[in-house]
Amino acid sequence: MLPIMLQLYNVRDELARNFDAALAQIAEIGYSHVELALAQAYGKSPEQFKASLSAAGLTAVSAHVPFQDLRDRPEEALAFHIEIGCKFIVIPYLAEEDRSTSPHYEDVKKTIARLGETARKLGVTLLYHNHDFEFAQYKGKFALDDLYDSIPPEILQTEIDVCWAKVGGVDPAEYIRKYKNRAPVVHLKDFAASGIGKGTSSLIGTAENPQPEAFPFRALGQGIQDFPKIIQAAQEAGTQWLVVEQDLPSPGKSPIECAKESWRFLQNLKI
Repeated sequence: MLPIMLQLYNVRDELARNFDAALAQIAEIGYSHVELALAQAYGKSPEQFKASLSAAGLTAVSAHVPFQDLRDRPEEALAFHIEIGCKFIVIPYLAEEDRSTSPHYEDVKKTIARLGETARKLGVTLLYHNHDFEFAQYKGKFALDDLYDSIPPEILQTEIDVCWAKVGGVDPAEYIRKYKNRAPVVHLKDFAASGIGKGTSSLIGTAENPQPEAFPFRALGQGIQDFPKIIQAAQEAGTQWLVVEQDLPSPGKSPIECAKESWRFLQNLKI
């Protein structure tokens, strides 16, 4: 099995209530590595953030950093996460005005390329994390493929989210293989229903206004994804890390309970 991280966005509410206690619970489950999200929103300096992680026995490997922060304050945003110890910096999402449907999308791609160059000079790798809207057609191909065709792998690599890839209409395992040697981090995410069309990711709400009934997220192994096939593809593609992500908890369960169920599922896989 490839090494596993937990995406801290899963437990954002727990972290907001008691940061150190939530980290301790994550470590108690068995996780030793995490992917950060909204790290600068917790009011901690990089030194304080890293100290809290270390006290819990956790190490940050990658971080989701809002595109707006990277675009407007690239050196500051990158330095914050590099100081914590992150090796991968991830653009997690594009607002509607920055997507392929926008008239200035070509400028967005140029900005992403510049960010990738800056990240490389600082010794980290820039990744792009997809949702389902990138599987819209753009210039005769998926917008996501156009992004990766437009920017060389030396400055932009992938963080394929297998849930949104499937919702977008592709086989997640085959899509990971398509980006062999360009997919260092893969997001594992499960859901309970098939036949959900493109555009679904816009229904799930936000951290401030979640809509838990809008999309049937589940702990790994409790939905429709074929994870043995996906993980085998990741291994063949040269993936270095798997990330457990569940945007919203399963009905009647807490995010910590879901993180534990996903961890147990992966530990029991014979891969």
